[in-house]
Amino acid sequence: MAPTMLSSNDSSSSSPTVLVVGAGISGLAAARMLHKAAFKVTVLESRDRIGGRIYTDFSFGFPVDMGASCYALFDTAGNQIPPQLVTRMGEVFEALLEETKKVREEFAQDMSLKQAFSIILKRRPDLRQEGLGHRVLQWYLCRLEGWFAADADKISLQSWDEEELLEGGHGLMVKGYWPVVFSLAEGLDIKLNHRVTKISRHPKGVRVAVENGKVFNADAIVVAAPLGVLQAKIINFEPQLPDWKVKAINELGVGNENKIAMLFDNVFWPNVEFLGVVASTTYECSYFLNLHKATGHPVLVYMPAGNLANDLEKLSESAAKNYAFSQLKKILPNASLPTKCLVSHWGSDVNSLGCYTYDAVGVSHGAYDRLRAPVDNLVFFAGEATSSSFPGTVHGAFATGVLAAAECRKTIEERCKDLELFQPAMAEEIELAIPLQISRL
Repeated sequence: MAPTMLSSNDSSSSSPTVLVVGAGISGLAAARMLHKAAFKVTVLESRDRIGGRIYTDFSFGFPVDMGASCYALFDTAGNQIPPQLVTRMGEVFEALLEETKKVREEFAQDMSLKQAFSIILKRRPDLRQEGLGHRVLQWYLCRLEGWFAADADKISLQSWDEEELLEGGHGLMVKGYWPVVFSLAEGLDIKLNHRVTKISRHPKGVRVAVENGKVFNADAIVVAAPLGVLQAKIINFEPQLPDWKVKAINELGVGNENKIAMLFDNVFWPNVEFLGVVASTTYECSYFLNLHKATGHPVLVYMPAGNLANDLEKLSESAAKNYAFSQLKKILPNASLPTKCLVSHWGSDVNSLGCYTYDAVGVSHGAYDRLRAPVDNLVFFAGEATSSSFPGTVHGAFATGVLAAAECRKTIEERCKDLELFQPAMAEEIELAIPLQISRL
């Protein structure tokens, strides 16, 4: 169900005009706030749908989130790992993470988490593991890499734990994120299949060119495009963005995590939240999210991250499905073939070019704030990559959209007040609740 589409060329209103690039959660949050403040807002979205990296698929006949969203572990021979060993290795992994703080204090120069783990294990023989224990420990590291959507050799020791966590833990959107996305988008002027290619700044505002040849003019713009798109320079800025902004765009890492959802005729797996495959390397480890536990539908979601996710995107969709099922067969030899499959391609999708942001080695955590900072009080930025407290999350993306809208609104109102052009009727502050922490994008 698409939101109402209005004409962006209606010049009858004297209200200030703002363009928003991207109809993901941050762009929609920004547009919703500005719309409620009586600004004339037009959202330009390159896809043929809203939601961005939040995508609820209904192909199975019920909602399955292919974007944002107790376990049992098995070895590759299908033997379940004793729960006591899983718990003990979890404690070892927590000890490893705690030891990284000491390494961070000792070394002034940044390094990767993988390098830090190597240093710790040389110093702490009591934390070294062999055999099955080592493989379980690799699975925990695999889950950590999934959280950042990047391999441990790319994650910054200095900044990996800078993200804040909301209270209450994690949950699962049983009906998918679509109701949230639709509620934010309802009534907004959203133009789908409008890929922005150029944003020009001039003394009176901005001029935006779209791939289909259309041109839009506005008093300001909120850029809520994914970091991968900005890094690929799909959008050209004129004049060029200042060096500090370009540096912030280029130095943050963009990770990749994909989902391969498999629908079965019946449930043949344990009633746990995660099914995990332990192996000697994180690349060989894997995990499946059990949607049946929360939704009642017989669906398992395979979730590869980092280099494995990138490699799977190079395969055909059929080959990727077969790989996911082969991982399941390792732990459940009697698994029946899925009746339907869904495969995400966040890394190769030109509209995203990655899943979400992580702290790359050698990069200051302040890069998030620099990426969020406006340029010339005309171009404002939003999205999970601009959130220093909650990068990579839906709630982080939402909050930055609200913040960018507030900054944009304040700037325009002050500018118009000086020129006596615009007196906003709404004096009260508009508050929007931040969604609960469900998962990373």
